[in-house]
Amino acid sequence: MIVAPLYLALAGAYLLVVPVAILLYLKQRWYVVSAIERTFMYFLVFFFFPGLLVLSPFLNFRPKRRQIEV
Repeated sequence: MIVAPLYLALAGAYLLVVPVAILLYLKQRWYVVSAIERTFMYFLVFFFFPGLLVLSPFLNFRPKRRQIEV
């Protein structure tokens, strides 16, 4: 009886909770990382790709528009 809720909790963490944390981490650190940290980021994206793919239509982390002074 404990197996089904355990699988649901693990699936929810794998598909929703961890990818949200990874996306927030990527947004915060993308432009200031070292080479080793960037390699770790790519590993996380590869490992949690299904969850990131599920969340990608709902999140938009485009850079902010630049203000050009005249």
